[in-house]
Amino acid sequence: MYRHLLSLRVNIRNVLINRMFRTSIGCCNELPKVQQQQQQQQDEPEQIRKRLMDFFDDPENWDKKEVKSGRSWKMDELRIKSNQDLHKLWYILYKERNMLMTMLEAAEDEVLNMPSPERIEKVEDSMKNIELVVQERNRAYWDLEVGDNQYVSRRRAYRKDIVGRWRWIACSEHLIPYWMNTEWRKLNGPGFDAGIVDFKRKLREKQLKLLFKKRLSSAFYVRQLMKRFDNLDLDYVQELYPDVDVKQIKSTLDEHILQDRTQRFHSLFYKKKDSL
Repeated sequence: MYRHLLSLRVNIRNVLINRMFRTSIGCCNELPKVQQQQQQQQDEPEQIRKRLMDFFDDPENWDKKEVKSGRSWKMDELRIKSNQDLHKLWYILYKERNMLMTMLEAAEDEVLNMPSPERIEKVEDSMKNIELVVQERNRAYWDLEVGDNQYVSRRRAYRKDIVGRWRWIACSEHLIPYWMNTEWRKLNGPGFDAGIVDFKRKLREKQLKLLFKKRLSSAFYVRQLMKRFDNLDLDYVQELYPDVDVKQIKSTLDEHILQDRTQRFHSLFYKKKDSL
């Protein structure tokens, strides 16, 4: 039984090696199976090293202080490309960004300056423009097929941020699940401690004060308009200021006028004295 499992394991390993690291057809026909397996085992570290080197820049650029690079892709240039070309370009830029981020991390570990760090900004700008162009095409297709402007570019979740405020947060891919990624939740997860509760209470108080102040200023402005213009269109004023009760202000307008100084006292009381 053990021998059968061991042979099965060896066969599975050989199949995986043949799929991952294939040699040329001529070499496969000439070499025996044992030599072929030995050759594949020798080539395996070399193939892994080549794949890992894709995350690093060309060794000729490691000692340079400046690496020449072109500008970022513009939206006008991307609009004339097909969806297949945009997909290929996105993959190339994604691979380039991974390489640049790896070089930046390696330079920080060695306490060195990365040559031409502006390349990261150019790549990110190009990827952003590609995403905008794809959104334009998706929106145009949605309007053509559905007929209304209800296109959603990226899925978002309505949840609390780190200070307890409800926000629409764009969803993104993560290698670690949310409930396992404790380090990410320390900086981006919702807060529930006593400091967050006190902050939310004070923030709500401040928001209510600002709202109350805005309503009072709007009511005062409407009252001043009614005092100045007798034939004021109340319906239009109500549309401009929906938070203000225009009819209630109109009904109590005379009471406010009687409380005015110029109405309660005689006009001679405010007449300036003649200069001697």
